[in-house]
Amino acid sequence: MTSPLNGRSNAVPKWKVLLAVVSMVLACSVWFLGLMDSLGRPSVAPALSLEQQELALLAEPALTPSLKPLLVGQDPAKSLLETLREIPLDSLSDRQTLLFASLENDPGRRKTLLETPLQLPNLRTLQETLATEPLPRDLSSRDQDLLTDNSPDPLTQRLVCEALGGVQADCVESSAAKAAARRLVLSELMPLGALLLGSLLLVRQLWLLFRRKQSAWPELQAAPLGLVDMVLLIAGGFVVLGEVLVPLLVTPLSALVARSIAAPLNQSVAVLIGYCALATPPLLILKSQLDGLDQRLVPAGGWLQWRVRPWWTALFQGGRAWLMVMPPVVLTGWLMSRFIGDQGGSNPLLEMVLNGRDPLALFLLAITAVVLAPLFEETVFRGVLLPVLGRSFGRGWSVFGSALVFAVAHLSIGELLPLLVLGLGLALLRLSSGRLLPCVVMHALWNGVTFLNLVLLGS
Repeated sequence: MTSPLNGRSNAVPKWKVLLAVVSMVLACSVWFLGLMDSLGRPSVAPALSLEQQELALLAEPALTPSLKPLLVGQDPAKSLLETLREIPLDSLSDRQTLLFASLENDPGRRKTLLETPLQLPNLRTLQETLATEPLPRDLSSRDQDLLTDNSPDPLTQRLVCEALGGVQADCVESSAAKAAARRLVLSELMPLGALLLGSLLLVRQLWLLFRRKQSAWPELQAAPLGLVDMVLLIAGGFVVLGEVLVPLLVTPLSALVARSIAAPLNQSVAVLIGYCALATPPLLILKSQLDGLDQRLVPAGGWLQWRVRPWWTALFQGGRAWLMVMPPVVLTGWLMSRFIGDQGGSNPLLEMVLNGRDPLALFLLAITAVVLAPLFEETVFRGVLLPVLGRSFGRGWSVFGSALVFAVAHLSIGELLPLLVLGLGLALLRLSSGRLLPCVVMHALWNGVTFLNLVLLGS
């Protein structure tokens, strides 16, 4: 029997159902193993906290007395020392070992740190200088030359200088301290301002909802695809093909390409190629599914409801939704860390950005995270999956279902609940706006601000 609405047969072929079942079983297995594997991946939170403390200590001399308690606390040197004490000695980098030795006031620990073999010759020279008794002592011109020639960064130079007996005024590089202060202000006050504004907007939205003065949502337009089509698209295309089979072919090729490129640019190229490879199979399947529909029935705005114009309203809707979703996502992450603890499993891309120094490498990572990921994920999860689920189960279940699949697809137990809340916000924006472009804007803002904050802390 043929449907008069889309010209397609209502009877789903048995081979298609069988393929969907097999795809679902394989996808669930891959996702389960991926989630379990995420428990063994390190979290970026400790590295991020360490970077924040180092930046605070570097910026301290350039901050006004009124800003110091707010941005760096009472004693940033003590805070950094306590954090370094919690890290196993064999997990410390050469630079962290030197910083630790410069800050440590316990003679036993300090002796152990100064006897720890360092691999980098310049840091080993500074370590040997610190190990020379007595300390502190008056800085000689030779000491000053050693600091200038061997310090990898201004913070290391300052702490070693002070450990050798130099006063802060002589040890601080003022230009570096001022630059660190600017980065610290941006990285601390920008999220705080966004949280406050987002909280106000969220309270206002809830008040309008309570007073029933909320504008009516537009009719949900869905492509006439079925649940079997969604299983084939996400389980078959996104997981089985995109995450498992295609990488088996593409990874050796990308490794071959990256081999001719110096690090860390080769890692960014591999990430970009890998994400394009992941996105290609589901997008080709989606194109095939949409091409098979009766094109005479395409609604205004297309099957995916991009509705690009007017673009400025999409920017406004996406920006406002990004602000409103920040408070519940941050609250969820805080509650998880307080009651469950850090479960690890952070996206490896976060640490690559945090430790990135090459501008071109960071640019390629930004293209992947801020442009390609929002375009692809919103097309699949809010462009197709949510409307199809909405037509079959209603709007409420479509919001939860699409958000759950979105969260699980990131394969991180530690980030599962915050991503679920973010997915709920994206789904509600899709329903309230009737457009897909604001969701892309909101997603790009979320990834972009996170990316910028990592760059500010890690630079």
